[in-house]
Amino acid sequence: MADNQGSGQLIIIGGAEDREGDCRVLREFVRRSGGTKANVVIMTAATELPREVGEQYTKIFERFGAENVRIIDTVTRDDASSSSYLEAVEKATGIFFTGGDQARITSIIKDTELDALIHKRYAEGAVIGGTSAGAAVMPDVMIVEGDSTTNARAEVVEMGPGMGFLPGIVIDQHFSQRGRLGRLIAALAQQPAVLGFGIDEDTAIIVNQDVIEVVGSGSVTIVDVAEISHSNVDNLLKDEAMALCGAKLHILPEGYRYNLKNRKPILERILQAAAA
Repeated sequence: MADNQGSGQLIIIGGAEDREGDCRVLREFVRRSGGTKANVVIMTAATELPREVGEQYTKIFERFGAENVRIIDTVTRDDASSSSYLEAVEKATGIFFTGGDQARITSIIKDTELDALIHKRYAEGAVIGGTSAGAAVMPDVMIVEGDSTTNARAEVVEMGPGMGFLPGIVIDQHFSQRGRLGRLIAALAQQPAVLGFGIDEDTAIIVNQDVIEVVGSGSVTIVDVAEISHSNVDNLLKDEAMALCGAKLHILPEGYRYNLKNRKPILERILQAAAA
């Protein structure tokens, strides 16, 4: 698994985050993007309702005190070369991808001037956030679509190129709510990635270099297949059930952290709090 190369942070949300109450997850996005000095752009490429969705997030981010919020509605690939949009992203401290259809994000933005600039801003320290479809696009290879199932088979998931902010990892969202463990395992079995993160609704992982922190009301399920003792994937037909032996499973709620480099939960702070 490749190390996370960006010097910014990723806030990857499992979808259906709270947008009316305390907004714990979205509040953290604004805080880490600069708080009351945050300059946020909202990327609406995934949604078919860009105005409505963009305005909803604008109101939330402005309520938290973000200094500037701008909607970037890229309908076509030509829009990804807009000088106005490029200027806005160049100034952004936080870049937020909404939900919708992840394939729309990659088909419109990937390998454009806008894509290159977003990666540049991430390397320079900007925060990249995304919810639902905006979360799915974070790896270099993403889940395009698939059936929610607990029975892992090759046919249950379709993979495609992602935006490449978090290489060597597979992300799935709406995880426990839609019973997607089988889908995540099927995706992992077909990729060189060894770690899969299933993120519940109203829950996010915050990726800061090699450390991941969980925030929100749900949990994150981590599947580690780096040291499996057996798999039948190489001999399977498309509709046959997968066997996977020796995988590791971690379930982490808010406040827990995980080290991407050694693939282990970070428990010191939790254990110290329990002993106090």
